[in-house]
Amino acid sequence: MAAHSQDVFHHVRDATVFEFPQFLGGEVQIPQPFGEYFVLTKFMILEVVAALIVFFIYRSLARRIQGGEPIRGAFWTFWETLALFIRDEVVRPVIGRGHDHDDHGHGDHAHPSTNGAHTSDEHAHDAPAKVSAEHPADKYLPFVWSVFFFVLICNLLGAIPWMGSPTGNLWVTGTLALSTLFVTIWSGSAELGSGGYWKALVPPMDVPAVLKPLLVPLLWVIEVLGLLIKHGVLAVRLFANIMAGHTVIAVILTFIGEVAMSPLVWVVAPASVFGQVAIGLLELFIAFLQAYIFAFLATLFISSAVHPH
Repeated sequence: MAAHSQDVFHHVRDATVFEFPQFLGGEVQIPQPFGEYFVLTKFMILEVVAALIVFFIYRSLARRIQGGEPIRGAFWTFWETLALFIRDEVVRPVIGRGHDHDDHGHGDHAHPSTNGAHTSDEHAHDAPAKVSAEHPADKYLPFVWSVFFFVLICNLLGAIPWMGSPTGNLWVTGTLALSTLFVTIWSGSAELGSGGYWKALVPPMDVPAVLKPLLVPLLWVIEVLGLLIKHGVLAVRLFANIMAGHTVIAVILTFIGEVAMSPLVWVVAPASVFGQVAIGLLELFIAFLQAYIFAFLATLFISSAVHPH
């Protein structure tokens, strides 16, 4: 096999081949129909696969709902539950109702709390029709849903042997973070106006007038840098967590190779395999957790843009 086949980090390193065991054909080169002008890589293909999986699942689910067919079965209920969770527990409560909150109590605070307690507006959510009614924050749902399910499927693809983890690549997570930055700025500009959004980055200050010409530009620069840094951290956070899981698995499996010619292999090998299985199960949890964190932080950034106060 090629030299990179011995790379224990191939799962989180992009390549122009898919690496399979010898009995499954070994390395499979990815066709390059565009030559050197546009090189297709493993992560590109997996990202398209992730997008298609999300599309086909939710297109089928939407057709069922539009046709009035009740959602049945664990598979469809699972995906509907995830979508409703992001809508009702992330986007609507975090972004709230915006400028129309004066006509509707206090935004989305009418949702029940996690401990079962309800606010004074809970009667507005007694009927199912009220819960599913159109909400001002729903206009941001397509983006948050897209990043959540795309990140989730990419993370889960990394749990399949011989596939790969696109979200373990900084270029991929960086692009996702850059998209979030664009949506954040666009959302704030649409809500407050282009000038209003950038002006609102600096909070009102009760300081002597003589100090404002010095403090306002300084704080504005700090806020803009903070905006860029927050989205940069968003990319690094996802990349580092996915990369870390595969690093731990690679290290654990390396123990087997280190003692392969020693009698200790009979002790180390079972322990390493057990450790890999345990870490693999933990990675399934991390796949969902990191998708949720990315979606939550993206929603938080959008909320701070449209509600600068």
